[in-house]
Amino acid sequence: QVQVVESGGALVQAGGSLELSCTVSGSVSINVMAWYREAPGEQRDFVASKGGGRIHYSDSVRGRFTIARNINEHTVYLEMKDLKPEDTAVYYCYAEGFDGHVYWGQGTQVTVSS
Repeated sequence: QVQVVESGGALVQAGGSLELSCTVSGSVSINVMAWYREAPGEQRDFVASKGGGRIHYSDSVRGRFTIARNINEHTVYLEMKDLKPEDTAVYYCYAEGFDGHVYWGQGTQVTVSS
């Protein structure tokens, strides 16, 4: 059974920094790992991804967030700097296997106070 577990969410002040982490366990070979976020009343939006030799960021976080990945440990990190109140959301980890299966974590809450 594949499990995706995020950690690192917290309450921070605007301008602060935070690092999220996500680990995938189970018998699976992961191709792409990514982060999405969902603000209250909003749809789940793409934040950043790394896989297949490519890194992508949404326009809203480019230059402030950095995604990193430890392939051997099936772990992905999201370093977030210069946080803004509009970054407040539940952050979800996404993992896509080479077989096309998609796995989601339960989410971790990030709250940025002004």
